[in-house]
Amino acid sequence: MTDGLPQPQRFLAVLTLSIAICMAVLDGTIVNVALPTMAHELAVSPAEAIWIVNAYQLAVTVSLLPLAALGDRLGYRKVYLGGLALFTLASLLCAQMHTLWALAGMRVLQGLGSAGIMSVNIALVRFVYPRERLGVGVGYASLVVAASSAAGPSVAAAILAVAPWQWLFLVNLPLGLLALAVGLRTLPRTPRSGRSIDLRSVVLNALCFGLLIAGLSGFSRPDHGPWVLAMVAAGLLAGTVFVRREWRHASPLLPLDLLRMPVFSLSLVTSICSFAAQTMAAVALPFYFEQGLGRSNSETGLLMTPWPLMTALIAPVAGRLSDRLPPERISALGLLVMAAGLISLQTLGELPAAWDISWRLGLCGLGFGLFQSPNNKVIVGSAPPERSGGASGLQSMGRLLGQSLGAVAVALAFGLGHPPASLGVTLVAAVLALVAAGAGVMRRMQPAP
Repeated sequence: MTDGLPQPQRFLAVLTLSIAICMAVLDGTIVNVALPTMAHELAVSPAEAIWIVNAYQLAVTVSLLPLAALGDRLGYRKVYLGGLALFTLASLLCAQMHTLWALAGMRVLQGLGSAGIMSVNIALVRFVYPRERLGVGVGYASLVVAASSAAGPSVAAAILAVAPWQWLFLVNLPLGLLALAVGLRTLPRTPRSGRSIDLRSVVLNALCFGLLIAGLSGFSRPDHGPWVLAMVAAGLLAGTVFVRREWRHASPLLPLDLLRMPVFSLSLVTSICSFAAQTMAAVALPFYFEQGLGRSNSETGLLMTPWPLMTALIAPVAGRLSDRLPPERISALGLLVMAAGLISLQTLGELPAAWDISWRLGLCGLGFGLFQSPNNKVIVGSAPPERSGGASGLQSMGRLLGQSLGAVAVALAFGLGHPPASLGVTLVAAVLALVAAGAGVMRRMQPAP
């Protein structure tokens, strides 16, 4: 196996990876903007329309680890291209559905395709770039994710301004077909582990993460309290059985062999805490801007922009730096900068100017961008090459868990009487960022992988 791809094959492979991950990330958020319109046209309540989003997210969550293991077994190229093909086909089918549950079913298929892309994306980056430029590759991948996340609402608004909601899905067709055509010619063939996949473990994985994510998401709806607690309890029980089974399994679906590595596990903890902190701020700040400062929806969107914009700009730079300097130090520094930005929000006056808010959120985005690429490099770089799929799957799972926990923390804070129009939640987010920085510093005390 050669060390990376030669040019121009590398450029074309990166183009394929960028288009596919952009579509997968966008479709996790792009539909949110159109939910009121979709609910009206499908003649369902807003609460029922949420399943258009939940079906996609749950499908991604429960299939990430199985598809990452399948990538280790069959090769990452096959799983990636298969996921991209399914995602593209499901996008076409979503646009043809005229009932809620038919659309939700197609969103499940779309989520499975998205998981095929997300589960091995970083693993493929490892084989596209030479080892000495891995940080650059991870940096570009982080840039695409950050830019896609930031662009979601704007892209949705632009499409809906000129076309019906079906085009939110149909726009994926030309992009998906282009990525497939280029990817078939350029994506590298990777080593296969030959590991078997235990179907009982697949079921336990789905029960564990599906029930946990669904239950945690339900904390935002206090009227469903008993059901939420039952789902979380059932998810924890399934998770306990899952881990006990995986501990004895020769080829575990849950990559316990990687989690036993202190550098890897600490990097994963760092990722979960940092994404939780980022999500807490992303969910809480719009309430503060609109209810506390009286800003409009459009003004709130503009005020939130400096964070993802700075993250997108700095992520490739941080990736390059991580090829020259210890990535653990860069990511820890980034988390400290992010925490400083979150703490600085507490010094805003009663009627802060837009500039006072923007530079503080830009500082948060700068820190998050410095953290993300180097930390992802440590996660994938600390795993053996043949376990890159497991590392990539856990990296994506850590991001999803962190985002879910952050949203739950905000919902609990608001439910316990914390005023949404205050900045108290962002102070808790700053503490989480400092905890993540502490976990990152601890990696320097561990032996090199």
